[in-house]
Order: sequence, then structure tokens, then C-alpha cells
Amino acid sequence: MSKHTEGMLRTDALQDKVLIVTGGGTGLGRSMSKYFLELGAKVVITSRKLEVLEQTARELESETGGKVLPLACDVREYEQIEEVISKTVGEWGRIDGLLNNAAGNFISPTERLSHRAFNTVLDIVLKGTTQFSLALGKHWIDQKQGGTMLNIVTTYAWTGSGYVVPSACAKAGVLALTRSLAVEWAKYKIRCNAIAPGPFPTEGAWSRLLPGELKDKFDPARRVPLGRVGEHQELANLAAYLMSDFSAYVNGEVVTIDGGEWIKGAGEFNNLERVTPQMWDIFEQMRGK
Repeated sequence: MSKHTEGMLRTDALQDKVLIVTGGGTGLGRSMSKYFLELGAKVVITSRKLEVLEQTARELESETGGKVLPLACDVREYEQIEEVISKTVGEWGRIDGLLNNAAGNFISPTERLSHRAFNTVLDIVLKGTTQFSLALGKHWIDQKQGGTMLNIVTTYAWTGSGYVVPSACAKAGVLALTRSLAVEWAKYKIRCNAIAPGPFPTEGAWSRLLPGELKDKFDPARRVPLGRVGEHQELANLAAYLMSDFSAYVNGEVVTIDGGEWIKGAGEFNNLERVTPQMWDIFEQMRGK
């Protein structure tokens, strides 16, 4: 087993913490939830589809021996978020952390999107993250309890990106939310951080965004200087650290984990890696003249 597929923290790093993971039933949310459980946390997973959540909860409990509470929640509906908070407190007495992971995206020329499609992404990513953060923040402040919020953003939250404009707008808003609340709510012992992941393929997700031959033509690994995509455990390691007390002095930070992808894309001459050694020889000879 390679090191980047192993757990990083000691097995009691999240012992008895109660963590909510939105979008926790599938993909990266599931992977991060699994590692939280392995580190001793009790985990609430939410999404709109209760059947998927219940199946995932059974699997995670079987795989880890931990405790999972599956609760249906559309993060666009504030009342449903309040219900999740109420049920979690009723079940386990407290909430220690929130991972805002629920997301939606379309890869499309912006002019081909309807306003409804655009708003769907904004509502899930920005409105959903904002509402869950607001509801749980109010709860923590009222209970005089500290807590940890961790938001999943993306590197194009600060660079922007064509063809995913709704997502770029929404993630930029989440980034601003993270940094703003980190300052305002620190006095309540509430920490807010974010992770900006590069390509971490999940089952079926990449093929849904780029169907057919496009999936291979635009293989994300080709854009990453390390020459590979991320392993789910690598992201889970980082998320667990930022949710744990080991990161108690980390606040308002955005950690990029993308193998150097966005830096490569930002550098004006980075694509010169395509120049062969023979071509460089010719360039040097030309300079010599």
C-alpha cells in the first residue's frame, strides 16, 4: 500500500466528536465520512435521497464499526437544515463540526444554460453552504459552544473559469464566507477553513460531466504536474486534520490539494514542457547566433 492511500492521523484524533457531512452519501463526502468514523467520530450524513443515505450508513457502519445517522436534507431549504441540527442534538447531545460538501455543477457554455440551471448551482453550493453555516453558527453561539466549519471550494474560486461559471460564482462566495466568518466568529471559538481540491475522480462523476470520448481527451491527470489525480484518502487526511483539534490554530485558511494543477495553469510559459530536448537544442543554437 502506498503512503498516500493510508490514514494520516492517530486513531483517536476525532474521538467522540459529532460531525455533520453534507453530500455525505456518495463520492468524496462518503470517503471523508469513512475516515472521520475510523478516527472515532460519530457522523451525520445528509443529502436529498434518504435511500442512498441509509444504504451508505449501513455500509460505513459495517466497514468502520462507527455510528452513522442518515438524515435527508435539501440544503436549499433552511427549515430542513434546522431539523437536521435538532435531530442530531436529540440523538447525540451536541455537534462539534460541519463539513459543507454538498455541490452541483454543469460543464457548459454559459449562454447555453437556462437561468434555472444557473440558479440550481448557486442555490446548492452558495445558498446551501451559507444557510447551514448560519443555522449551525447560531446554534453554537446560543449554546456557548465552539465548533469547526470546513468548506469544500475549488481553485477556480479565485481564478474564475469558463464553462463552469455558476460553480465559479458560487465557490467564490463560499470562499468569501469562509474568510469572513473566520474573523467574525473566532471570538465564539468557531473556526472556519476551506479545502480547494484538484481532480479527485469519483465513480461516474467525471463521465457525467464529460461523456464519451471527451472523458479521455480531457483526462485531468494530464494537467497535473505530479502526473496523477488525487486519492480519496489524501483528501480525507487533510479534511480530518482540519476538523480535528490538531489544527486548533488554523483559521480562515484555504488549503489547496491539487498536485500543482492550478499553478501550472496560471504560469504563462508552463506549457513549454511540450518542447522536446531537440527543440531546446535548436533554441540554444539560435540564441548563440
